[in-house]
Formats: sequence, C-alpha cells, structure tokens
Amino acid sequence: MRYLLLRLKRFCGFITGMVFFLSGIVKLMDPVGAGLVMKEYYDFLHLGFLAFSSKMMGVAFALAETLVGVALITGVWRKTTAMVALAMQGFFTFLTLLLVIFNPQMDCGCFGEAIHLTHWQTFFKNLILLALLLIYFIPSKHLGVTKKKKYVSFALVTVSVFAFTGYSLRHIPLVDFTAYKPGAELQAGASVNADEIYESVFTYEKEGVTEEFSLGHLPDSTWTFVSVDTRLKEGHDDALAELSFYNPKTEEYMDTLAIDGKVMIVSVYDTDMMERKWKKTENFIARAEAAGFKALLLCADTADIPQTLKAKAFISDYKTLISMNRSNGGVTYFYNGQLIRKWAAASTPSAEELKQIAESDATEVFIDHESKGSLVFQGFLLYVFAVMLLL
Repeated sequence: MRYLLLRLKRFCGFITGMVFFLSGIVKLMDPVGAGLVMKEYYDFLHLGFLAFSSKMMGVAFALAETLVGVALITGVWRKTTAMVALAMQGFFTFLTLLLVIFNPQMDCGCFGEAIHLTHWQTFFKNLILLALLLIYFIPSKHLGVTKKKKYVSFALVTVSVFAFTGYSLRHIPLVDFTAYKPGAELQAGASVNADEIYESVFTYEKEGVTEEFSLGHLPDSTWTFVSVDTRLKEGHDDALAELSFYNPKTEEYMDTLAIDGKVMIVSVYDTDMMERKWKKTENFIARAEAAGFKALLLCADTADIPQTLKAKAFISDYKTLISMNRSNGGVTYFYNGQLIRKWAAASTPSAEELKQIAESDATEVFIDHESKGSLVFQGFLLYVFAVMLLL
C-alpha cells in the first residue's frame, strides 16, 4: 500500500512538474511577451506604477516556474519543492479566481502566446494542479528519498535554462506563436473597414467602482473617465496579420507599401533609443535599399526619431509593432505580403547576406530559417528531458 501511495505521489509531482516546466519555458523563449503579460496583471491589480519592472518580473516568474518544474520532475529537495510549488499554485489559483470574478479583457498568459485559455479554463486547470500538489505533499513524510545523481541532473538543467534565457533575451523567439509568425499572410489595414472589426471601449470610475461602456452607452457626468481601448469585436478573427501605418506629415495611410514586392520593415516600438542604435538602423536601411529591397521604418510615435530618418518614418500601432517583432529596432522581411523571416536588432543581416537573400527564393529563405528555429527548440527540449528523466 505504501508503495502504491509513493507511486501516486511521484506521478502527481511529475505531471505538475511538466506543466510548470512547459509553462515557464515557453514564456522564457519570449521575454518581451512575458513582460507584456506581467504589465496586464499590473494594470488589472492597479499596480501600474510598477510597469517599469514588467519584463524583469515576467522573466523572474517564468524562471521560478520553470525551475520548480525541474525540481518536481527530478525529485530534488522534495519537501521544500512541494511547499514552494503549493504556495505558487495557491497564488496562481487565487489570481485566476479574480479573473473569473471581474472578467477583464486579458489573457491569463499561462503558456505565453502558445496556448490561450479562457478565465474559467485557467481556473479549473489551476484547481486540478492544486489538487495534484496536495496529493503529492500530504503526508509529507511519504515523499521518498532522492538519488544523488538527480541533484546533478537538476544542476545541468538549471544551467541550460539560464543559458536558454540569456539567448532569448538577445534574440527573437525560436518558435513564434503570434499572428505575425513566419508564413503569415499580411493584410493591409487600409483595405479593411476598421469600424466593422474594432470597437472603442471606454472605462469610467465612480465611488471606487470601475466599469466599461461602449460609445453608444456612455454613463452620466457623475462618472469619471479613466481610459479608452480599441478591441476586436466578437465574431472576428484576430489571427490575421494586419498591418496599418501612415505618413505623419500627410496622415495618409500607406499600408499597401508593405504588401508589394520584397520589403524589409524596421519596427521601433520604443523610439527612446541610443544614438548608436539609430545609426545602426539608418545603416541597415541604406544596405537594404542598395540590395534592392523596399525598406520601411515603422515607429510607434515621432518622438526621438533623428532628423536623418524622420522623412522615412511611418507611424503604426505600438501593439502591432511589438507583436510583429519582439526586438525594438528589429527587422522583418515580407515578400508580396507574406512574412518570411525576422531578425533581432542585434543581428540584422549584413550587405552580403541581404544580397544573398534578395537573390534567393523567398520560400527557401522561409523554410530554411523556420526549420532551424524549431529544430533548435526541439533539440533543447529533448536534451533537458533526457537529462531529467534518464540521468
């Protein structure tokens, strides 16, 4: 009977550890996305003053989640790990209960952009994990003994996870789960009637109570205006890679420029960049145009754009730019409206590489890069699971 109880506990710990690990690792692959999720939680909890720490805290939470998952799978420090996992899961469950009660327009972010769950699905998922952890932990005296080699396994995987995080902080995600992933067909925003797809949602506050209203049903003057947000209407698909941008001087939308021929788009969602980064952007645009590409500079605003680039700059939505390329100042290659490849700002292609890309078939460029990213990520997962389970 004791043997069966120990097997049951190990099984519950393993399943929970797998969920913790996978949930954390997909967020570590996309640190900017993890920061965006953290910022949404800050806003929901009225902690907007902490927005500056969104990315740092998003990565820290994802790291903690991943390493707790590794500890549960390998079985090291079982009592301590179980207590930490229980505390974390209890907090997550309470947080998702608040999401269920107040129903804000946000994603839980449990699995980053990879899997999207409703608030109720997230809440029930957390209840199940909490139950599994309780089975694993109670009674704590029956957790079993850890083999010494498992501590070596935990150490090796921990080093690998930190190395993976360091890579992700400097590069775009190895696997892209956004609507702007390689292979996506770009739809120029100007070709769509925005009023049919989007709606404005107004947030007002009265006596400590915050409510949302549509344009046609605004409250009386006793309510205080808080903010306005543009959202996709129910029944419309948000998976389309829609891109809309305009000339700040003429306010004319120039969306069709992005869907004709070979286009390199430099996206800057935060224009507060150092001078050397702007110079690097300027040099890349010159290289891309010399190689035969149409080079476009899309920014979230006109602030801090150098005079030498203002004439080339177009304005686009912040959320669109940060979704299209997670790297501020990163480059995205489109061919006849299809997203082919992305580069982080730190690794934009050289003049020789641009010439080679321009002469190559766009489909081959897409397949070559996309397969490499997926293979690297799959190889990393195979390695860490082999170390955790076989060592």
